[in-house]
Amino acid sequence: MPGFLIQQGATVLCMHGGQAMPPAPNPSVTLSGMPSSVITTPWIVAGCPGIPAAFIPPCVTAQWIVGTTRVTSNGQPLVIMSGMAIAVPPGTPLLPLVTQTRVIAT
Repeated sequence: MPGFLIQQGATVLCMHGGQAMPPAPNPSVTLSGMPSSVITTPWIVAGCPGIPAAFIPPCVTAQWIVGTTRVTSNGQPLVIMSGMAIAVPPGTPLLPLVTQTRVIAT
């Protein structure tokens, strides 16, 4: 499914409001001057409160499991707005909210 590629500095949140970011951006492909990210790199989630009343632990990391299928960088799929990521430990998805709007890929 086509979608906008996600660059370093995009607003990506966990379900509980924590900010997710890639620790190792991909400088081979830049989007609006910012590096992209490949799905093989786990993301770090900062500031997730979890849900204490329901005993759901805070998100610490997240792994993208669905990315681009036709466009790659160094043989790896790129992170795409229509992709899917799972946060660990609760197993909830990440929500890409604000990203660049010039480059679409499948």
